[in-house]
Formats: sequence, structure tokens, C-alpha cells
Amino acid sequence: MTNLPVNINGRILQEDQNGIHTSNRSYLYGDGVFETIRVFKGKVINFENHFHRLKEGSLAIYIDFPENFTVPFFLEKIEEILMKSKLIEGARVRLSIDRVAGGTYTPEGNEASYTIDVHPLQTANYELNTKGLEVDVFTDIRKQKSKLSNYKTKNGLLYILAAIQAKQKGLQDMLITNGDMEIIESSNSNLFIVSNGVLYTPGLEYGCLAGTMRMQIINLALANGVKVYESPILPQNLLSADEVFLTNATSGVVWVSGYRTKRYFNNTSRRLIALLNDYWEDVLNPEGENDLLSND
Repeated sequence: MTNLPVNINGRILQEDQNGIHTSNRSYLYGDGVFETIRVFKGKVINFENHFHRLKEGSLAIYIDFPENFTVPFFLEKIEEILMKSKLIEGARVRLSIDRVAGGTYTPEGNEASYTIDVHPLQTANYELNTKGLEVDVFTDIRKQKSKLSNYKTKNGLLYILAAIQAKQKGLQDMLITNGDMEIIESSNSNLFIVSNGVLYTPGLEYGCLAGTMRMQIINLALANGVKVYESPILPQNLLSADEVFLTNATSGVVWVSGYRTKRYFNNTSRRLIALLNDYWEDVLNPEGENDLLSND
């Protein structure tokens, strides 16, 4: 599917129309924040958590967040673009907040503009990857801890370079470190390791993204009797782990099969992806039958 509609400040355009002006500050300076939101069996999920992070991120970079930018406002806009795109099952939504055009490094104003675009996904629910990812640690550039570390800003060059290096090395992802050489995330996901049945993931204070799926997986694990600890993760922890997996809003849980010569299982990943599907089935269809776990 190509040439899907895009919502730019309330104007519905097609992808091939010139909707983003060259004076756009996101285009010029990466001056904005965004959220990637999952459509699960035709329904936008976990949006309130995305909205709160989007608002906090906007305020953190001094973009004025209008009072009319609310959860119902954006849900209506997202559902409108999904209907126009005829995406009724699985999809990925990107909601961006940018500073209005004008100025150079010093902006002329701090008002907000928004953009919504959507892309189809092959599955309506979450499915675990059949082949595990091969990963390594990206050491060319480190992510410095700051008040912006936990938000999805438009300044993504670190992640782009890490993803390019993964491709050059024949890998599927690279792990990002902070200034203390602690592993905090991957080029597009939060990081978890499993040792003796216990989950470990970097705390937000170490500089990782405050992922909405990260928090949901923590809550699902705790609700199902799995211990979770937030702690720094070092390369030697990867070598002693039983499992490694990544989380993001689009894919849910993605299991890692190897780090250098180390091999991993995916038992916990399979359990968590089933629990994740089960959770959203119950939320979206509280009166319906759920057979997602029947074959687990």
C-alpha cells in the first residue's frame, strides 16, 4: 500500500503531495518530538501513555502544548486517518509535535504543529519473531544522559548510525551505551535480560527511552509473578544472561538469539508476547472469549 493520507495540522494530504515545507523546524533542526503508536486489531492501544510522554517531551523542549491537544482530540484525528487509509487491522501510527516554522537556532515562536501518518503492519496482533536477532554493542557514539534522554525527539542520528553499522556487520540491531559504558537500549527498542527467571532492565536514570511497551512489560511480568529489577547492564551481564529481548510499541517483544558467541533461549519472550496479546484482547473485548493462550 502506497500514497497513504497524512494529517498535517488538520489538513488531509496524500504522501506524494508537498505537505512539509522546507522551513519546517523538524526538517531543518530536528526540532520536535514524536510517538509511535500501535493499532491492534483495528484499535489504537495504550494511547494515554503515549500522549503523556508526548506532552512531557514537548514541554521539555519548550514547545507550548495547546489546551485543545487532548487525548480525545488526537484519537479522533488518528481514527479519521486510519479510516481514510482503510487500515482496519494492524497498523503503526506516528504522531509528531514540531515547533512552528520560523527563526534559525533561535526560534521565532514556540507554538506547536502536529503531523499524523500511518503505515500498515502485516499482523493485527503481536507476533514473536521466528528468527532471533543477532546483536552487538555500538561504541562509536554514546548516548549522554540528560533531561531529554527519556523522550523520542527528532534528533535520531545516534540511532541511525547504530542501525547502519548493524547492517554493515550483518547484524539485526546494535545496543546503545551511555557515558558510563552501561548498555541502556538498542537502536529502536528498550532492553531486557533474563537471568534465573528474573528480568533486568536499565532504569530511566541511566538514560534509556521511557518506552511505553517497556513499562507495560514490567507491569505484566510483575502481575504474573516474575521479578523485575531496574539496574545497569554491562557487556558481561549479556554473557551470563539466559535470555535477551527488546521491546517497543510496534513489535511488542522481540527476542535476541545471539550476542557475539553467546546464544539465548526465548522462553520468557514467548510467554510475555502471549500475555501481551491476552491483555489487549481482554481490554478491547472484555465480554469476548480469548483463546490466545490455548496453544501456549
